[in-house]
Amino acid sequence: MTDQTARAEDEAAPQTEAAATGAEPAPEPAQADPVAVAVELRDRLLRALADMENLRKRTDREVTDARLYGVASFARDVLGVADNMRRALEAVAPELRASAQTGVKALIDGVELTERELAKALEKNGVRQFTPQGEKFDPNLHQAMFEVPDASVPAGSVVQVVQPGYMIGERVLRPALVGVSKGGPRTAPASTSKDNAKARETSAKES
Repeated sequence: MTDQTARAEDEAAPQTEAAATGAEPAPEPAQADPVAVAVELRDRLLRALADMENLRKRTDREVTDARLYGVASFARDVLGVADNMRRALEAVAPELRASAQTGVKALIDGVELTERELAKALEKNGVRQFTPQGEKFDPNLHQAMFEVPDASVPAGSVVQVVQPGYMIGERVLRPALVGVSKGGPRTAPASTSKDNAKARETSAKES
């Protein structure tokens, strides 16, 4: 038997065995659809870009908050200095200031100038003062110290500001200490007024 005949028998042997056992030859692996692959890669890219954009926005927001609210603790301590300056100035009666000597007047003017510069420095760092005189009491912004019987104003109105409040950005740095009226007419909430108006309109239509 020649070498060529032996090789032919070896090549025919697997086919003969497959035919004898009835097994089908293994199919070749299917080729991936290029369009489907491109669509999947595009979706992955878009999701990655969206995640990066959300991360950038979140980082910018955190940096802004850190820059704005990072001085909150220091600003809260400085407010005590501003309060003491205001108390010192209010302790000087107008007639005493008018009759004061030149040196005392210069001292008072210096304290007032320092107070104004301190207020400017606080505003430059996002801290602003608010005085809610005449406004409706808001527990998120105000702290009630006492009640004042006054029937001439709606109940729950701020009739006296004991100490002004301060905001830093959109947050309350220190609530305002206030006196709140009681005994006057209560103002109806806006939503209740709207509901009553709608009820009157509905009743008019039905009638």
